Amino acid sequence: MRLIHLGIDVVETARIRSSIERFGDRFLKRVFCEGELAYARSMPKPELHLAARFAAKEAVSKAFGTGIGEQLGWRDVEIGRSAGGQPYVVLSDRARALAARLGGDHVLVSLTHTEHYAAAQAALVRREEGEAA
Repeated sequence: MRLIHLGIDVVETARIRSSIERFGDRFLKRVFCEGELAYARSMPKPELHLAARFAAKEAVSKAFGTGIGEQLGWRDVEIGRSAGGQPYVVLSDRARALAARLGGDHVLVSLTHTEHYAAAQAALVRREEGEAA
């Protein structure tokens, strides 16, 4: 794999909890995809898992060099979870096209959270010929 760009983000979990309490579904549906919400809601403290996914979306946007905005929206990036627990990134068609323009074809992501903070790192990469997805 060839590294194109890196991104990292840290968010206070209290900030996400406060946004959920203040704006409810309006915030949740603007930022998160259905799969992300379903996963987080299945956990004892959903806000911790949502904070990690929020940080991951920010980290991906930084790896793309755009931030969240006109070129890349919140819901253009979905953070999935494999059966083994490893997070992975699903990009919308628009985000995949942007990644391709930047020279990348895959995004790697790592998440972590504590009671007070969530962090994520993302790498936009290009797989080498014959490398598995």
